[in-house]
Amino acid sequence: MSSNPQLRRQVINIYKELLYLGREYPLGFDYFRPRLHKAFISKAGERDEDKIRQGIAQAEYVKKEIEAL
Repeated sequence: MSSNPQLRRQVINIYKELLYLGREYPLGFDYFRPRLHKAFISKAGERDEDKIRQGIAQAEYVKKEIEAL
């Protein structure tokens, strides 16, 4: 993760929002949470701020898709 505290806060917030939305996921929270965790852990070592911003944008897209379910 970048040393930019603002980006760190954004990543944590979108993770929390997705966890909250996952409670209503059609396949259940027990299906959703491990996959969400795995997706975020796979990017945990990212240092490039542009790539982190792209990841945040992708997470926002996923959030909108889940809200549409």
